[in-house]
Amino acid sequence: MSFKLIDLPYNYSALEPYIDAKTMEIHYTKHHGGYTNNLNKAIEGTPLDSMSIEDILKDVSKHSIAVRNNGGGFYNHNLFWSVMGPNAGGTPTGELADAISKHFGSFDAFKEKFSAAAATRFGSGWAWLVKKGDELVISSTPNQDNPLMDVADVKGTPIFGLDVWEHAYYLKYQNRRPEYIENFWKVVNWDEVARRYKQAK
Repeated sequence: MSFKLIDLPYNYSALEPYIDAKTMEIHYTKHHGGYTNNLNKAIEGTPLDSMSIEDILKDVSKHSIAVRNNGGGFYNHNLFWSVMGPNAGGTPTGELADAISKHFGSFDAFKEKFSAAAATRFGSGWAWLVKKGDELVISSTPNQDNPLMDVADVKGTPIFGLDVWEHAYYLKYQNRRPEYIENFWKVVNWDEVARRYKQAK
């Protein structure tokens, strides 16, 4: 298999009470696992079989809808698990904090704008913090699309993302997406977001 399901960097219950263990288990094993398996099926025997996920996604409009959906699902969840963690939350520091203040005015202003992008994404999708050239911008995408894709409205390197598919929160929050978004801030691993920001530079 070309792509493997990454190891979850914490146990299923590590993000309680904000993200419940049962949701984590189903989300990781069934959804992320499913995207990984279906991506491998979609690229098997094709030239994509030897490419990185980033190279596949940058020209995703040239590939099948199965590659787009499952490739996005594979990449997006790899990022999502990494930007969360136990005993996390708070606010960013250092270079990332300075960049957020520069581009959004303050961390609180950034948080408000990002939360709004997540809350207003119609149906299933993602909210993103994107390194676009010298700027940091907030965007959202439908389904499993992301800013690496040539089909994205806002293109760039995603350094932070929030999954707002119902499968990410419905067992605990039902239709209360804003409550899920508010609690997500309590598990953000800002060290990893800062690492991704530095790498994107």
